[in-house]
Amino acid sequence: MYHFTDGGLRNVWLANGYRIKNTPYGETVAIQNIDGLVAAIASALIRKKSTLGGTEFRYIRTAMLMSQAALGKALGRTEQAVAIWEKSGHIPKYADSLIRVLYALQANGDEKIKNIIHAINDSERTIQLIMKETPKGWSSKESSKGELHLTE
Repeated sequence: MYHFTDGGLRNVWLANGYRIKNTPYGETVAIQNIDGLVAAIASALIRKKSTLGGTEFRYIRTAMLMSQAALGKALGRTEQAVAIWEKSGHIPKYADSLIRVLYALQANGDEKIKNIIHAINDSERTIQLIMKETPKGWSSKESSKGELHLTE
């Protein structure tokens, strides 16, 4: 069995789904279907009966591709508050419950939740507003910072 310590977890062991390879630089492990494994671990964590530890809370947050700032915003707290919870392991009950519900809904394909999480994550990204005059008036389009092509 392989002790899987991704994301700081210490209590996950893989019975299969991995290959150990010897390279000139030492032993390496290749995980098959890593996305499926991450989802299975996060799903197991949200079903556990005891409260989440800081590392488990962080694992679920990162499985949702949320930053500390984005989750803090969703919970009405600061990025620093989320960082402290994850480091100390003292997760408020409401945050523990909410992250479990958010992950469950997102993992089960709830489009509204996926869109909300996507919007929260996008709120951290710098965007450019592209304004275009049309016969019906001005319209706007959002663009990622790297997509903007200026002409004069």
